[in-house]
Amino acid sequence: MLNVSEKSRFSDYPQQPHGGKLINKVVIGEEREAEMIRARELPTIMVDMEAIITLEMIATGVLSPNEGFMNEADYKSVLTTGRLVNGVIWPAPLSFAPIGNRNKEIIQKLSVGEEVALADENNEPVAILQIEDIFKYDKEFRASNLFGTTDRNHPGVDAIYRRMGDVALGGPIRLLRRIDWGPFEKLRLEPKDTWHTFYEEKKFRSAAGFITGANPLHRGHEYIHKNALEEIDGLLLQPLVEMAKREYTRHEFRMLSYRSVLDTYYPKGRSILAPLRVTYIFAGPRETVLHALIMKNYGCTHALIGRDHAGIGDYYDKYASHSIFDDFKPEELGIDVRLFHEVFYCTRCDAPATTQSCPHDDRYRINISGTGIREMLRHGIMPPKEIVRPESARIAIQGIQPKGLDENESAISPVGKTIKSMFPFYLERTRLGGAMRKKPLTIEDLTNLDLEMVNLDVRANADRVYQDIFEEYSNVGDTNRNLQPDWISDARESLRKQQQMVISDLEEKVGQAPTTASDEFMYQDKEEAKRELEVAKQILEDIPKDLRSDDIKYRTWNVLPYRRYRGSDEPTE
Repeated sequence: MLNVSEKSRFSDYPQQPHGGKLINKVVIGEEREAEMIRARELPTIMVDMEAIITLEMIATGVLSPNEGFMNEADYKSVLTTGRLVNGVIWPAPLSFAPIGNRNKEIIQKLSVGEEVALADENNEPVAILQIEDIFKYDKEFRASNLFGTTDRNHPGVDAIYRRMGDVALGGPIRLLRRIDWGPFEKLRLEPKDTWHTFYEEKKFRSAAGFITGANPLHRGHEYIHKNALEEIDGLLLQPLVEMAKREYTRHEFRMLSYRSVLDTYYPKGRSILAPLRVTYIFAGPRETVLHALIMKNYGCTHALIGRDHAGIGDYYDKYASHSIFDDFKPEELGIDVRLFHEVFYCTRCDAPATTQSCPHDDRYRINISGTGIREMLRHGIMPPKEIVRPESARIAIQGIQPKGLDENESAISPVGKTIKSMFPFYLERTRLGGAMRKKPLTIEDLTNLDLEMVNLDVRANADRVYQDIFEEYSNVGDTNRNLQPDWISDARESLRKQQQMVISDLEEKVGQAPTTASDEFMYQDKEEAKRELEVAKQILEDIPKDLRSDDIKYRTWNVLPYRRYRGSDEPTE
């Protein structure tokens, strides 16, 4: 494994840790045993799981170059400028303001220069904090600068007021005990592990990171990954496995859905799956920058960022996660950020695409909405294969929470909202690629039956759209007519013969028709008979021509004898 305390070990790698040093504050061996004994004699502050996760991230280098919780100067600099006092980019403050009466009593007795033990709910020491600063924690100041709002409906703002006290402690930490990750322990990779895997074991010269939230792996993710793999050696996929809402797909099932798709559709040895246990801060675009720096600290040379990365409802523009990078120079970030527009499936292109690459409108489009996918799973519906691989959906449907519908046949999100997010064509068209409705449907008009019907339509026709188009082109284009089915040629030949028979009869009818009909309700005059004949002749013109091999011999011709093209019949003197 890497000796991460030595900068020189990174000199030959195509990437460097953020700030130039990969932090390692994990105490091990005999030193750890001694520190555990000493920690039990120190003043103790109780911390929750979110704080423990942050401690582990700091200690293992995920949040390099930070060695602990920020002092007041760095804390305020980060909030107001997105940088540490020394100018290094850092978008989100690492602050520690414990809540609770018992903790408050301990904090009141602490002074700068002292140490304090941080313990879990069982009063077992997790880390030791060396106090370098004690300062007032202004919740409103943090909320307005970090989130751009003080609205308690914003989950990040709400977390400040629920989880944070009035006094913050700053200083470096030393981690005494890692927390077991349960079902993810076997998949746990720390930065020291990925640097070793990328650059010592696999000899990569580039690696792309991708951090994803509450959704199972879908085709939008896959589009981004495979675009990257065309030019980048390796891919680090890190689904977040902490602090997810109950109505999401459970973490274990998301990880399993990733594994099933990677095993089947991704190149072996180039895609590495590792859960990322990180506390959500719900900071929208700022959190996107944080994720890019986390990828950098895991050794990634590239960060893959989709539309609305780390977005929260309507608090931020859908592309704020892209525009935030206008504020930071690439050389300052030290990682190549690749921004991807919203991915959808275009049935006319017959491929995943974005507005950057596809000219077709909503008529042919199936959107890839993570929320919509979750809601379909909740309805017990496997989403169309064009947006979620069946290997992913089958596993994810087992892990959706809550399962099924309530007593009113409703899910978490209104069914109309789900349909609009996934199948925009359905509100204005009768079917995929079909006719316009006389009156567009509204979200309120849509029912569970509509969700079933639109799914059946897409399942049956999503791949048929392009297939039908291809068949039309190939019927005209194949000069080798053996590829075209005989029954199509036979049907067209029959159509033409039958229509010619109609024309022949009508020609006789025109010749016999009177100039003026004796009873316009019972008989036709010559003018009406002529019109019928003209229509019949036009219908014959409209019938596609039956193309047999003899009909298209004219398409195959060469200036020279064929053997000359092989170079086997050069002219002689």
